[in-house]
Amino acid sequence: MNFLKPTLTAALLLGGLSSFAQQTENVDTAVFGRIRRAELNSSQIPQIAHYITDVSGPRLSNSPGYDRAAKWAVETMKKWGLANAATESWGTFGKRWEIQDFSIMMRAPYAAQIRAYPNPWSANTNGTVTGGVVVLGPAQIMDTTYLAGHAADFKGKFVMVAGNPPGTKANFEPSAERLADTALANLKDSYMVPAGMISMYQNYIKIFKTSDLIFKKAGALAFINTGRGNVNGAVFVQGNYGYHLNDPETVPQISMAMEDAQKIKRLVASGQKVELSLNVNGKFSIDDTNGYNVVGEIPGTDPKLKSQLVMLGGHLDSWQAATGATDNGAGCIVMLEAVRLLDSLGLKPKRTIRIALWGGEEQGLLGSFGYIKKHYREGEKIKPEQAKVSAYFNLDNGTGKIRGIYAQSNQAVKPIFEQWFKPFHDLGAKTVTLSNTGSTDHLSFDWAGIPGFQFVQDPIDYETRTHHSNMDDYDHLQIDDLKQAAIIVASFVYQASIRADMLPRKPLDKGSFVFDGF
Repeated sequence: MNFLKPTLTAALLLGGLSSFAQQTENVDTAVFGRIRRAELNSSQIPQIAHYITDVSGPRLSNSPGYDRAAKWAVETMKKWGLANAATESWGTFGKRWEIQDFSIMMRAPYAAQIRAYPNPWSANTNGTVTGGVVVLGPAQIMDTTYLAGHAADFKGKFVMVAGNPPGTKANFEPSAERLADTALANLKDSYMVPAGMISMYQNYIKIFKTSDLIFKKAGALAFINTGRGNVNGAVFVQGNYGYHLNDPETVPQISMAMEDAQKIKRLVASGQKVELSLNVNGKFSIDDTNGYNVVGEIPGTDPKLKSQLVMLGGHLDSWQAATGATDNGAGCIVMLEAVRLLDSLGLKPKRTIRIALWGGEEQGLLGSFGYIKKHYREGEKIKPEQAKVSAYFNLDNGTGKIRGIYAQSNQAVKPIFEQWFKPFHDLGAKTVTLSNTGSTDHLSFDWAGIPGFQFVQDPIDYETRTHHSNMDDYDHLQIDDLKQAAIIVASFVYQASIRADMLPRKPLDKGSFVFDGF
């Protein structure tokens, strides 16, 4: 899940039909029951999760780890019997990168281990480098005039930005939670940010690029940041520049645990001699600069409807300090299990069911948006294939069970989904909200005029511990929650595939996509 929360234009967010006469859905509860029993009795979610995370490793966009996961997914879908399983390029991504070796230590005033990780696409140190530390505040790092005036201070030093400590007051709030019924009844728009804030963030990145050039020219050894809320063992590690083909080489970039950074800050402030040593060895490549999605299909069986599609997916890319288990290994695991269930049960969908695992989501929905531009909409031009897609279902809010679905202001679809959820009330899933949610790949479909939906999920410890952090590994997956999600996703996808009509659409937004990458 992309942390920036990209959004669409206001017209789309407020669009929707003003009224809808509810009609009874012919829900195939017998098939829903078969799907549920099969998943509970013979789930392959633990195995899928193991290969997506442990075996593939971190899946940074366009990295060897991403390639390993994509290759495994394609080969596995072929073994299951899915048709047209393949990788498909969505366009140019940029530089490939994967860490080969990394170490960091405090050498003075005493030897101590440091909890830190290299940022993606970080420059290399070309061996171990050792030096003192210059500590900057958040305001100083954003003031390029100040940095240029103090460039001489950075030569041969580690430049570290460290804000104020969070304080010593104990925090007894739970780090993981499930949604209460009252919260589900009052869901508001989530992860939606206006275009102005996106522009502000893009400007923020431009300032950091300028700062980085100052550090590099000055001869700084590396830049160290403490990220957002790096506390209680979680270090949030990401980087949204350095991968473009025309991006200059940066100084080495490191994300450090807040507690270690604050210790170093206090030592420097008290006049202690502080020295760090660092080794960063990452492998860059431009052998293949394309980005890829993974696709596969269960062909439709109805002569009139098989050319139409029901799609499901999640993003396969992750960050690199862990194995991206909850963001978004979980979504890919569930979607793969859903198509495996449907195929293994020998069900005969009328429409073709297509799974898509996206690349480049963390850089701004690049894989899904590139797919949309290739197949369904480019600028104001709507392509013929767009009329053939009934819906797209997405999962990308962590490992928590499904509690409902965001109808994305589509008033006509709300009563339909409410009926589809009735067989799953006992599993805790029944909420259909007209509110919108952003920051994930269903937005690309929504912009193209295709009904695109993200499921409502229990947050668990997604935002507090695992989202883009060093803790996002297999052991933070809630396997039973993923099983519940696979049952619901498979049932929804199958129901959409056999429905007499395609799902109702909102009016097409005439504006352009507000956010298209960093």
